[in-house]
Amino acid sequence: MRFFVPPRATGRARLHPSLAIALAVAALHGANDAYAAFLHPLLPRIMDKLELSIADAAVLTATLGIAASLAQPVLGHLSDRKGRRLMIVLGPIVSGVFLSMIGLAPSFGILLGLLVLGGLGGAAFHPPAVALAARVTEGKGSGMRHAVFSFGGAVGYAAGPLIAVGLVMGVGLEGLWMAAIPVLLLGGALYRILPNALPETDPDAAPTLGVLALLAGPLGLLFGISAVSAFIQRLFLTMEPIVMAEAGRSEVTGAVALSLYLGAQALGTLSGGYLTDRVDRRQLLVGLTLLAFPAHFLAFWFPAGSAASLLFAIVAGFLNMAVLPPIVVIAQEIAPGRAGRNSGIVMGLAWATGSIAMLAAGAMGNVLGARAAALVASPLALLGTVFALGGGLDRHRRPPETTRSSS
Repeated sequence: MRFFVPPRATGRARLHPSLAIALAVAALHGANDAYAAFLHPLLPRIMDKLELSIADAAVLTATLGIAASLAQPVLGHLSDRKGRRLMIVLGPIVSGVFLSMIGLAPSFGILLGLLVLGGLGGAAFHPPAVALAARVTEGKGSGMRHAVFSFGGAVGYAAGPLIAVGLVMGVGLEGLWMAAIPVLLLGGALYRILPNALPETDPDAAPTLGVLALLAGPLGLLFGISAVSAFIQRLFLTMEPIVMAEAGRSEVTGAVALSLYLGAQALGTLSGGYLTDRVDRRQLLVGLTLLAFPAHFLAFWFPAGSAASLLFAIVAGFLNMAVLPPIVVIAQEIAPGRAGRNSGIVMGLAWATGSIAMLAAGAMGNVLGARAAALVASPLALLGTVFALGGGLDRHRRPPETTRSSS
């Protein structure tokens, strides 16, 4: 019989303190999310190459989002039982290899296949990575550790559009495959740094499919907030470059707008993580979701590429990602022994739901145009506020009391 040995009980744990592990995983997170951001700024170019409509573009972004999200609860459950290191390293490699090949796709169908394979790499990475980085069983500070992890991903996500457009401008769309080389080197370098101990699990926890019953409680409210946030983010990432192109703005301007939005999300994760450990979490979620609507609406309302539009894009990005640390930390505190599984639900399953909703926004874009569709859909952000006001979150307003171990 195999027993889990808590990291503090081994000499090896001193070589892998929580923050150091969070930093290593954050580096892989940055790589993984940089590749996930390649598609959006290249949409106008890909649409021209393959003669696609706005609805087709929405299908592409939804496919990537669903592939990167829907399998997360299952893969998180698997990592809780079998160990996390292999998935944490292989996920970004798979994501990087296939998403760097999208420029080679000769048809819509092959492009969809590459997006599915690349997305599955992200699905394998996120649940075990966030569980290892946050380590909620170690008590207060999990919000900040999660923020470090999320910051790495947000920085990568912000850099991705500029990397993709810069590389494509230099070597063409077909040369984008060269972007896969760095993640192969990074994965090999960090594999030995990450701990290989089995995660601490709860043998009495519900199976992965059975946990869906928990969506009737606080986990369901967190799921709802996360799904709405994911939809609003994907709405911006999909429509903004198309709005820029329709307004006659350059591909670089579109990439800059996305990078400003995503760069602000990096600051949002740090701020959200810091506040998660210090303020009333329910009030935090209510405030962030309430302000997200006007910020996103005004980012589309002002002329594309204008100073006002870019300013509100920054504010919108900050607010959109600041909700993630409290969502994930509360979800993990609900069942610490199934941190990977619960993370998969409030991230993966919720993000997939938000991606599916993008199909309707894309169809609306075909009829109304990208900008009008974005303005009509933006008020849906207020649904997040409705979920945040749910009484089921009352028990999770503050971090749980923990007993600190002397070091």
